[in-house]
Amino acid sequence: MLDLILKENKILSDQYSLLILTSNEKLPDILPGQFAEVRVDGSPTTFLRRPISVHYVDYELNELWLLIQIKGDGTKQLANMAVGESINLLIPLGNSFSEPTDKDARVLLVGGGCGVAPLLYLGAHLKKSGHEVNFLLGARSKTDLIELCEYERIGNVFATTEDGSYGERGFVTQHSLLNDSTFNFIYTCGPTPMMKAVARYALKTNANCEVSLENTMACGIGACLCCVTDTTEGHVCVCTEGPVFNITKLKWQI
Repeated sequence: MLDLILKENKILSDQYSLLILTSNEKLPDILPGQFAEVRVDGSPTTFLRRPISVHYVDYELNELWLLIQIKGDGTKQLANMAVGESINLLIPLGNSFSEPTDKDARVLLVGGGCGVAPLLYLGAHLKKSGHEVNFLLGARSKTDLIELCEYERIGNVFATTEDGSYGERGFVTQHSLLNDSTFNFIYTCGPTPMMKAVARYALKTNANCEVSLENTMACGIGACLCCVTDTTEGHVCVCTEGPVFNITKLKWQI
């Protein structure tokens, strides 16, 4: 449990805010795919912590980035925090994405909506390990594609929008990249229908595929059982056994 200080609050759009947090002490070791349970102070309607994916960690600047999608009172309160305020969180929680042992493995990171959040830190790790990183990001329109410059700093960025206002028109699994290239490892996070479509593509092309589930996680430590999902090893808590799962472990109808 840590109390971090808000160093910067970047309003990215009417739906997204980027909280950059810091501390006088060194941040703990955090792996790509892990998350934080954030306490929301000052909201009379918010009683439980909110699970937020780790967006990025800069150990040189001792910064933790959290991407907030404004959906309700809790996330609105977090997005309206002022610089200098303290925020309490439990971190790091959950497991992490795995890394290809083959340095020549072609990797693709597919995100939709706020599901793009954990992929930035994952991409940075893969790049540091010597992999060429490819991002495929999907959104409803251009205004919903956020922080493209940050992803471009790490790897190649491809995009789709449902209205065709940026990149190719359609869904991520309709992008021409998937017809022109093959990948050994695919990582994805976003709406469940999108992740299932990516999983189908991965199975069809014999690619190793990991998904980060976004189940409701009220406690983050496996106590409340709100986030249980069915796997080949039985029902497990996403917050402790996940949130990252290989698609071969999930009982998805794909």
